[in-house]
Amino acid sequence: MLVSEAIAAALAELGVDTAFGLVGSGNFHVTNALISRGTRFIAARHENGAASMADAWARLSGRPGVVSLHQGPGLTNALTAMTEAAKSRTPLLVLAADVSLAATQSNFRIDVAAISRAIGATPARLHSPGLAVDDTVRAYQTAARERRCVILALPLDVQAGECTWPGIGAGAGTGAGAGAGAGDAGAGSAGPGIAVAPPAGQSAALARSLRGAARPVFIAGRGARAAGPAARGELERLANTCGALLATSAAAKGLFCGSPWNLDVSGGFASPLAAELICGADLVVGWGCSLNMWTTRHGSLIGPAATVAQVNEDATAIGAHHAADLGVTGDVVATARAVTELLTGGHGAAGEVGAAGEVGYRSDALRDRIAREARWRDVPFTDESYGGRIDPRTLTIALDDLLPAERIVAVDSGNFMGYPSMYLTVPDADGFTFTQAYQSVGLGLSSAIGSAIARPDRLTVAALGDGGALMGASELETVVRLGLPMVIVVYDDEAYGAEVHHFGPDGHPLDTVQFPAADLAAIGRGFGYEAVTVRRPADLGPVRTWLDGPRDRPLLVDAKVTADRGSWWLEEAFRGH
Repeated sequence: MLVSEAIAAALAELGVDTAFGLVGSGNFHVTNALISRGTRFIAARHENGAASMADAWARLSGRPGVVSLHQGPGLTNALTAMTEAAKSRTPLLVLAADVSLAATQSNFRIDVAAISRAIGATPARLHSPGLAVDDTVRAYQTAARERRCVILALPLDVQAGECTWPGIGAGAGTGAGAGAGAGDAGAGSAGPGIAVAPPAGQSAALARSLRGAARPVFIAGRGARAAGPAARGELERLANTCGALLATSAAAKGLFCGSPWNLDVSGGFASPLAAELICGADLVVGWGCSLNMWTTRHGSLIGPAATVAQVNEDATAIGAHHAADLGVTGDVVATARAVTELLTGGHGAAGEVGAAGEVGYRSDALRDRIAREARWRDVPFTDESYGGRIDPRTLTIALDDLLPAERIVAVDSGNFMGYPSMYLTVPDADGFTFTQAYQSVGLGLSSAIGSAIARPDRLTVAALGDGGALMGASELETVVRLGLPMVIVVYDDEAYGAEVHHFGPDGHPLDTVQFPAADLAAIGRGFGYEAVTVRRPADLGPVRTWLDGPRDRPLLVDAKVTADRGSWWLEEAFRGH
């Protein structure tokens, strides 16, 4: 068997049924070999888009994403999205064609391993035809079990070689899905492997801290989200026992949706009530959460007398961003379960969610206040729409009322990003795709495409700024070609708003970050979208019409938003810097 075919056979046996990419001569044969074995191949218009699609697909499917790229520029074009995946600890396998060892003068020659390490990815390589299957399986399992972006170099001469197909063995692909939780994985999926049990002494120390806390708050992060539904169940069970309130980092938004003790997102996106209650905590526990400057508002959300505990299976993550008084090296699910057993003597938690009564931070009065005030849309504001431009808060609340509850919101980066993040509700953690670990503008549309492919049962909403929409515009065609019934909302302020509001107050010239008006609705129609320009709430009528069906083409909403002031979450970030 040709090595290019053996690679595809191995990945198919590992359960790979979806891959993304852009095909050139270097990855032509391996991509076609994947397709011939039943893999659905999603062809993007740009490699960066392909990698971002695979990243989002992996986050929502609970399995490693796979992206196939041409050698040289095919790989370097995807660097930004791969960096996002590496920083987000997304399980991603990059099939990166590479020049032959002897092709020392090839214009496509680059140091793939050095590039991989530079962006925080894990380098891997096909070393010879005889080892190609082993190298492929090892790379896939590293991506799955360690939640890593692995860049597997596929030299052309090795791809063209022949090997004996050995099969990979019945157990090679087993393990819990990266986002599915133990016991939820499909037969061919591979995941993070055996959960890391916390040391008994550390679990006991955390149990003592919780037992002595009067106002505990849990902040669950990316590690809790990756652990799947089991993480929510165990964290709520423990929180019921000790009376903790529940919050998340932005990356895990939606994890506790439906709980009466849910404060939603901690950090710059926190509502005034959430910020007040987190600041008032005497014990803050980060669960798979880095407690970075965004989640803690540069530390201002952690009270000066509060004890900080951090649970993470990676010991190097504990205390990396905010000092931790207590560190627990362990898996979120295993640690929460162990601590609950210590607090309850192995007799279970205090009851169902909301039945903990006057325990810890919880009271009937506070439950009522959370129900009334925890959502941003319940916070009073003055509508600042004027002159043919709509206040983004007014716009987003109206969209929240129109769009179906079963949705996925994928958010790009920029001055606008807090409005969809705070005012659009999501049903659970799978309802929010937040590719912001690298804070790159332009990944939002592609991550929305990957989300829509992973979860076709939900309506995917891409929330973009005009800068990100135009930066990623090549993938507008991909949405139409794939027949994805998506909604794309562009918050159009005709600028890179973050820079305008950062440098403008000091009198700096802004002509490099402000642009003439563009008819983005017309651009959408040119690609085959239904499109509407929105300047006031009454203009949203066509959105309702589209939602009523048949949704036979995607919808683009070009929202001309007010731009007089910067977003308060970025103002805080600028003050912090």
